[in-house]
Amino acid sequence: MNEVVTIGMAELSCSSESALLRTSGLGSCVGVIIYQEGSTHAAMAHIMLPSVTISSNREHKIGKFADVAIPELVRQLRAKGAASYRLKAKIAGGAQMFASAGNEMMRVGERNVIAVKEQLNELKIPLIAEDTGGKNGRTISFDPTTHELTIRTVHLGTKVI
Repeated sequence: MNEVVTIGMAELSCSSESALLRTSGLGSCVGVIIYQEGSTHAAMAHIMLPSVTISSNREHKIGKFADVAIPELVRQLRAKGAASYRLKAKIAGGAQMFASAGNEMMRVGERNVIAVKEQLNELKIPLIAEDTGGKNGRTISFDPTTHELTIRTVHLGTKVI
């Protein structure tokens, strides 16, 4: 059985060889996996908010915001020997957990997904697959040996992308 590295809310981590990367509690949060094709280099972040600029508290976990977490994932992967030009991404989460009634600030899930995609685009990392939106929470596990992302969605079952 593979070792499992659990990534908590607002955290990020790189895999150690064949360790599975797992995070749960993805409601409006987005799980971002960046990996190098043809290797076991992989990293995951559990992103809560789109941008550090919306926070008045400058002391925060680096995995909390899309605009700082994603560049940090890339930095850590490169430090472990990954080649930037071979990186790929998969994402899941970004659900609409609360009735928004037209309130833009309540559409956190959608704003998180947009911010994640903008960061990936800026860093020229192709988004290979996603399972985003909806109204249900998710738990995800990424296997760096197969590059499969297993997504368990509350009330909807499990799928692999």
